[in-house]
Amino acid sequence: MTRDDRFYAFIVARTSCSRSHIRRICLHKRWLKIFAVLLLGVLCTLAYGFYGLTQQAQHLRTEQENQRLRTENERQRLELRNLNNRVDAVEDTSRRLAEISGLAPDQQVILHAQGGPAFPVDTAGLAALDNKTAHLEHQLRKYEEAQRGRGMTPSLRPVDGRLESGFGGRRNPFGGSSFEFHTGQDIDAPWGALVVAAASGRVITAGWQHGYGQVVYVDHGSGLTTRYGHLSQIDVKVGQNISRGENLGRVGSTGRSTGPHLHYEVRIKDTPVDPLPYLTGEVN
Repeated sequence: MTRDDRFYAFIVARTSCSRSHIRRICLHKRWLKIFAVLLLGVLCTLAYGFYGLTQQAQHLRTEQENQRLRTENERQRLELRNLNNRVDAVEDTSRRLAEISGLAPDQQVILHAQGGPAFPVDTAGLAALDNKTAHLEHQLRKYEEAQRGRGMTPSLRPVDGRLESGFGGRRNPFGGSSFEFHTGQDIDAPWGALVVAAASGRVITAGWQHGYGQVVYVDHGSGLTTRYGHLSQIDVKVGQNISRGENLGRVGSTGRSTGPHLHYEVRIKDTPVDPLPYLTGEVN
């Protein structure tokens, strides 16, 4: 018998107690090769699909982690900006209080100069910085309350009235196109209205001065003074100690004035500053 090499023969035998069955299966080599190629293609496709799924899952995990990091960085950036704003506010307030109180440098509640390269701050670092800032704010509030409690810091509106021309540059109120620097805050009030001391202190000037008309200067200590100008009447004398809210005169229009009002000044070491932040309390 001639052997045909184009086929593979498979013999399947099944036996039992009574009889036996033998089956012969022939498969052409070409079909076996096609089947093997197809099987290999299917396996490659499955492997590539599985690899693609793992890569996609890894990409999703990476994207999620990046999004989490972006969110965390944004949160930290906002916290740092908030802390910077708080630190700036602490510095401004502490500087103002230090000027008012006249404390020695080692007694002032201020933030000392700092510098150096910037490095990323982690969550623990932010928490520590936040606690430190909160502690400084707490100390500053206590110090400011103590200063106000002493009644030596101007915090009372000296007369009941509407705020008019404020601190800084303004057009000449007597007309013309010229500009001038206004060293105080004008408070519109009727003639004869009571004017009170914005804080406790000692009267150092009480009388007529060019520009101010009838004026009173009160020294609150540590280089802090207040001035009350254009009065129609002065009710205190030089050297007199005066308490916060105590009457010192009455509204008028003396000196360089266009009508009844109070010219109110706050000075630190004889340098005028904006009185508006000190006008926090109403007349008693």
